[in-house]
Amino acid sequence: DRCCFLEKERNYVSMKIRAKMIGMDLDGTLLTTQKTLLPYTRKILRRAIDQGMIVLPATGRPFSGLPEEIVHFPGMRYAVTANGGRILDIGQKKVLYEKLLPADTAFEILKIFEQYDTLREIYYDGIGFAQEDALHNISHYIESPPMAEYIVTTRKPVSDVHAKFVETNRPVDKIQALFATQEDKYAALEELQKIPDLEITGALEKNIEINPKGVHKGKAMIMLGEFLGISREEMMAFGDGSNDTRMLREVGIGVAMENGTDEVKAAADYITMSNDEEGVARFIEKYVLD
Repeated sequence: DRCCFLEKERNYVSMKIRAKMIGMDLDGTLLTTQKTLLPYTRKILRRAIDQGMIVLPATGRPFSGLPEEIVHFPGMRYAVTANGGRILDIGQKKVLYEKLLPADTAFEILKIFEQYDTLREIYYDGIGFAQEDALHNISHYIESPPMAEYIVTTRKPVSDVHAKFVETNRPVDKIQALFATQEDKYAALEELQKIPDLEITGALEKNIEINPKGVHKGKAMIMLGEFLGISREEMMAFGDGSNDTRMLREVGIGVAMENGTDEVKAAADYITMSNDEEGVARFIEKYVLD
C-alpha cells in the first residue's frame, strides 16, 4: 500500500484522521499534470464537504487563475490565493484578509528581474499582468505545455510590465518571474536575498515568487481557521512544491505528494500518491472520510 506513509518512521496510517479543514495546492497536487480535476477527485471532495469539512484551494495562483470548476464547486466557499497574500470568501465575493507587497519594494524586485531573460508578472486585485511578447514566447520559459497554456490563458497581457507598474503605482498582491535558465534564477536569488522583509518561494523549476515577509499559505490557513473556529490540529493540507512547505509544517497534518520536492516531503507528516494518480482524493477517502 503506497497511498500514504509516515516520512520519518515509514509507518502506515492505522486510524482515521479527524480534520475539519482541508487545504490543497492546485498545480502538481489537486490537479493532474494536464491541469484537470478528475471525476473521482470531484466525488471525494464532494463527500468531504457533505461530511462538514471546509475544503479549499491554497494556491500561489491569483483569483483569476483559479479553474472555473473550483470557483463554482458546490460547497467550496473559501480560497487562499497569492501564496497566502489574500484570503477570499468566494461565496460572498469578499476579501477576508490581504497583505500586499509595498510598491517601492516591488519596484526594486522588478528592476532585478529586468536584468535577466524573464517573463515578469505583477498581480493586482487577483489579476496577473504579464509582458505580451514574453507570453507569445512562453515555451522559452516553460517546458510543460499544460502549464504554459495555463499561464497564457489566465494572464492579462500588457505591452510593458514596467510601464504598467509605474502607471498603477500601488502595492502588488505578489510579483513573479519565470527564468529562461537556472543560472539566471540563482543569480537573481542572490540579489533578492539582500532585500529585507521578503518571503521568497517558487512552485516551478525556474520561477521566483515574492510576497511580503511572513506571508505564506500556512499562516493564511491558520488565520482562516481562527475566523471559522477551527484549530491548527484540526487542519490538513496537501502540497508538492517549495511554496507549500510552510503550510505543511503549520497545519496539524501535512501531506506531500509523491511527485513533490524533497523539501516538501521532509516537511510532511505523510506522503500520498502522485497528482496524476489522484493522491489527494485517495488519501482523503481512505484515511479521513467516515
